[in-house]
Amino acid sequence: MKINRRNFLKLSGASLVGSTIPLSAKQAETRELLIKDAVRTTSICPFCAVGCGIQVWARNGIVVHIEGDDEHPINEGALCSKGMALTQLANSDRRITRPLYRRPGGTEWEEKPWDWALSRIASLIKKTRNTTFRSHDNGITVNRTEGIAALGGAAMDNEECYLYVKLARALGLVYIEHQARI
Repeated sequence: MKINRRNFLKLSGASLVGSTIPLSAKQAETRELLIKDAVRTTSICPFCAVGCGIQVWARNGIVVHIEGDDEHPINEGALCSKGMALTQLANSDRRITRPLYRRPGGTEWEEKPWDWALSRIASLIKKTRNTTFRSHDNGITVNRTEGIAALGGAAMDNEECYLYVKLARALGLVYIEHQARI
């Protein structure tokens, strides 16, 4: 078929009309088979700070279906393309589930246990804080460290951000930023 302006408009119009037709009986039946015997849980999309509600169906600990929560006041059942791809995020075989460590100067990543990773992070934070901590600046008490910065993410909710900033301030950090401002 030769695509000219008239054919393009006809095709676009037909596509628009076709996309507004509700689910057919076959599609509804397919959805029912997909979520049969699965446990439904409501949650919040983790991608940005909007806080869209989602419904997650899981069977034997594996996510089988995700869709927008039509009773949620923020998104009323709609999801963006990232939210619609959450099943891929949960079930991807490329998803990293264990800490990876690359030695200084090394070229290969090696898996480490969580206890080791958390202890290593804590010791490096303490070491950096202790070596860069300044209690006074020109005779004024400042109690700060300028060797560590904190960067918050949009997937954090208000409560997580509150606790994150409290920890950063307790450590004496002054460089506290959020990805939304960058």
